[in-house]
Amino acid sequence: MKIVTYNVNGIKARLPRLIEYLVEEQPDIVCLQELKSSDDTFPITDIEAVGYGAVWHGQKAWNGVAILAKSGTPVVRQRGLEGEPEDEHSRYVEAEIDGLIVAALYLPNGNPQPGPKFDYKLRWMDRLADRARVLLAEEKPAILAGDYNVIANDDDTFSVRAMQDDALMQPESREHYRALVAQGWTDALRTQFPKGGVWTFWDYQAGAWQRDAGFRIDHLLLSPQAADRMIDAGVDKAYRGREKASDHAPTWVRLR
Repeated sequence: MKIVTYNVNGIKARLPRLIEYLVEEQPDIVCLQELKSSDDTFPITDIEAVGYGAVWHGQKAWNGVAILAKSGTPVVRQRGLEGEPEDEHSRYVEAEIDGLIVAALYLPNGNPQPGPKFDYKLRWMDRLADRARVLLAEEKPAILAGDYNVIANDDDTFSVRAMQDDALMQPESREHYRALVAQGWTDALRTQFPKGGVWTFWDYQAGAWQRDAGFRIDHLLLSPQAADRMIDAGVDKAYRGREKASDHAPTWVRLR
C-alpha cells in the first residue's frame, strides 16, 4: 500500500499534473494540501474518472486539504481541529480507509516571525498534538501526512544559513515538531534516510530546482501500528521537474 502526501499548490492549476501522477503511479491513498479551492469547486468528477474516491475540506483561494483513495470514498472522521473555534482555516481532514486512519494536514507557514502568524502556527501545532494523542490512544494504524512547514533538522535543508530566520526553522517550530514525534510517532522519511539530505520542496525563485536548493517539510508520521508495517519511504522527485509542476514533490511511504 503506497500512501502519498502531496502539496499541489492549487488543484485547479495543477490538475493535469495530479491526474498524471494518479494514472502513472497508482498510489493507494493520496493526501493533498493547498487546494486553493472551495468545497463546491473541488474537481471530484476528474478524480473519480481515474478511479479514486475523495473527501475534502476546501477554502476559496487559500489552504484546503483532501484525501483520495483508490479503494473507494474514505469515511470522514473529522474536519478541522478543536481548540480554537474562531479558526476558519481549512487545514485538517481525517478519514478511515480500509482500517487505516489517515489525516491530511497543512500546517501554517508562520512567516513573518515573530508576530501573529508565527503565534498562530505554534497554537495550531499544539492543537495537532492534542488530536495526535487521541489517535495514538486508539491503538490503530494511523498516519499524519502533510505539509508541516517545519524543517526539523539542519540536514533537512540545503542551507541552514539561508533558512535561519525563517519560521520553518525556528527553535519553537522544531521543538513542537519533535514533541509531536516523541508522543510515539515514526517519521517515515527520516527513518528511511537517517542522514537527511532528502528534499520535498524547491522554491520557484532563484533557480532553486535547477540548483537542487530544497528542503524537507512534507512529512508522514506513523503510529506504532502503522510503523510496524512500513516497508519503504521516498520522494517522487521527478514530478517536481515537469512543466507547470507544484513546488512540492509527492512524498510517500509504503506499508505492508
